[in-house]
Amino acid sequence: MMYSEKVMDHFMNPRNVGEIEDASGVGTVGNAKCGDIMKIFLKIEDGVVLDAKFKTFGCGAAVATSSMATELIKGKTIKEALEITNKAVMEALDGLPPIKVHCSCLAEEALHAALWDYAEKNGIVIEGLEKPVNDISEHEHLPEEDY
Repeated sequence: MMYSEKVMDHFMNPRNVGEIEDASGVGTVGNAKCGDIMKIFLKIEDGVVLDAKFKTFGCGAAVATSSMATELIKGKTIKEALEITNKAVMEALDGLPPIKVHCSCLAEEALHAALWDYAEKNGIVIEGLEKPVNDISEHEHLPEEDY
């Protein structure tokens, strides 16, 4: 299985590891099938993500996708942050092996879960944001129309 140089770089030298003490939003998502758990912390002010940090328990690809996702979301407005999909994370990493694509989905879900937490704490609705799941492997059993 081959990883791109960017995946290796973000695995060996992950950016934004840690937690934000007074985080505006925190999202924790896991995948029961592979045992990965990703926790993302966001600092949001005036609708802009000022900082993002993560703690991930998982494989190298999970660490790399967390690292890249937190890099991508910094400085973005909430609306822009919602556009950070697993595809965007994968492209930024120059791709992932098919067996590791779920790691990028975990990163997208964790970002969305943190945004959801922020919205709930502030009593706001973020258009286009859906309630996150705690375990992304649940998504895999749903028929297409339930997505």
